[in-house]
Amino acid sequence: MLQTALLVMLMATPSGPEALRGALQARIAQVKGATVAVVYQDLGDAKDAVSLEADRSFHAASTMKVPVMIEFFRQVDAGKLSLDQPIPLVNQFASIVDGSPYSLDAKEDEDAALYERLGRPVPARELLERMITRSSNLATNLIIALVDAQRVTQTLRTLGARKMTVLRGVEDGKAYQQGLNNTASARELATLLIAIERGEAASARSTQAMRAILLAQELNDEIPAGLPPGTPVAHKTGQISGVLHDAAIVYPPGRAPYVLVVLTSGIPDEKVATSLIVDISRSVYAHATRSAASAPSAPKP
Repeated sequence: MLQTALLVMLMATPSGPEALRGALQARIAQVKGATVAVVYQDLGDAKDAVSLEADRSFHAASTMKVPVMIEFFRQVDAGKLSLDQPIPLVNQFASIVDGSPYSLDAKEDEDAALYERLGRPVPARELLERMITRSSNLATNLIIALVDAQRVTQTLRTLGARKMTVLRGVEDGKAYQQGLNNTASARELATLLIAIERGEAASARSTQAMRAILLAQELNDEIPAGLPPGTPVAHKTGQISGVLHDAAIVYPPGRAPYVLVVLTSGIPDEKVATSLIVDISRSVYAHATRSAASAPSAPKP
């Protein structure tokens, strides 16, 4: 009887993705009033996946810079643009509402040093790198003006992101007041990262270059902070008031990579949001590496 009861108890104990789902839900529940979406996908095992609020739409913040990068490289592949072409460094852009001019505030930009070079040409390659690795808003608006936001959204549709939108550049105040914002979901950001990792977002050469740029990310306080030091992470963060995101391809040693996207809103304290994403990342890494260690080894020839 005791053995039977123990067997029933063990069978009822959740394991694998179900256990991870429960752990993530419990951690998220500790932050009252938060809206959180998570997508985890093991790229070596399609069944090892967890999604929470995966299709909920969020303000994209700087995660929208990933599809902007993809569209730039696709235009490079098509021969329309070059990574080496000079881009005049200006700080005046047109609102999508009425075409009126607006400028960016260097104090609100993670990459304020770029403003010291206004009036000079900068290679497109450098702007792309700064857009991702330092989340430069000035570089982002210059690249969007070059590739066209509508084309970015069209490419999103081509890659299977049916609802994610890139309408405009950063700090278009009139558009923001009218609710004209860039949007993203955890599932669709995961779709983009998977396409990059699998070489499907653009040519093989371009997707390799995109991975290299994402791997060079300098803002590493969220998903990377929950991983063992030195773990390679190709990722992009996003942040505005009350919103904090991170979308990543994680490369644990000795196993296939996995994609993890965490989007948060409704958390006014940035430290609380950061801690939440770090804890989610730590739990996912523990699950992914434990699953890989417990997987049966291939039969020897």
